[in-house]
Amino acid sequence: MSCTGYAKVAHTVHMSALGLPGYHLHAAYAGDWQLSPTEVFPTVVGDMDSSGSLNAQVLLLLAERLRAKAVFQTQQAKFLTWQFDGEYRGDDYTATLTLGNPDLIGESVIMVAHFLQSLTHRLVLGGELVYHRRPGEEGAILTLAGKYSAVHWVATLNVGSGGAHASYYHRANEQVQVGVEFEANTRLQDTTFSFGYHLTLPQANMVFRGLVDSNWCVGAVLEKKMPPLPVTLALGAFLNHWRNRFHCGFSITVG
Repeated sequence: MSCTGYAKVAHTVHMSALGLPGYHLHAAYAGDWQLSPTEVFPTVVGDMDSSGSLNAQVLLLLAERLRAKAVFQTQQAKFLTWQFDGEYRGDDYTATLTLGNPDLIGESVIMVAHFLQSLTHRLVLGGELVYHRRPGEEGAILTLAGKYSAVHWVATLNVGSGGAHASYYHRANEQVQVGVEFEANTRLQDTTFSFGYHLTLPQANMVFRGLVDSNWCVGAVLEKKMPPLPVTLALGAFLNHWRNRFHCGFSITVG
């Protein structure tokens, strides 16, 4: 555990031929307690566009093993989403409870509970229970999950009344990573398969990412760093053969 703290502000201008241009103000604050390279508490992140719509989240460390998160989303002056998460991490298990858009007056709520248990240092089993309630409607879905992690690959499997989802990720070496994913939805009577790759060329300061799925959708992104300048150029394209739609764009990141 180490102590740190910082705040940063970023500005983004979005231009597209498919919609109206926009401006985003992004602000973030990280507190004094850093438990790991990816965990800093407290953390506050917010993003507001030119219309006044806000996306914000707050992460807190309530105790050594207990974490909490709150997420808010507004559309101008109207609240769209308010979500509260609580997570407890034991020695070999993790339990999480999420409340989405709780409304005591309207008697509606979405509740998601997770439990994951490490049977060995490689095998993790658990489950997820999703419960929703609103006037005139109530239901629950139970899903069982498993994950096996090896040195260079990870396999996951989720099976429930709503369908099944399986994935496999393999790290061939420091430059090449590949992954496959299969999903079956019993409610929509639909199955999809996708393949993705991640290629890093450190000598050229370039990263390639791409994907293709069974719906004949193909996408790719190229990122190029330009040292000694703190500039990153990204080019992306996406093609949907069935719907005959093609999108492409670029971005320049400074910092």
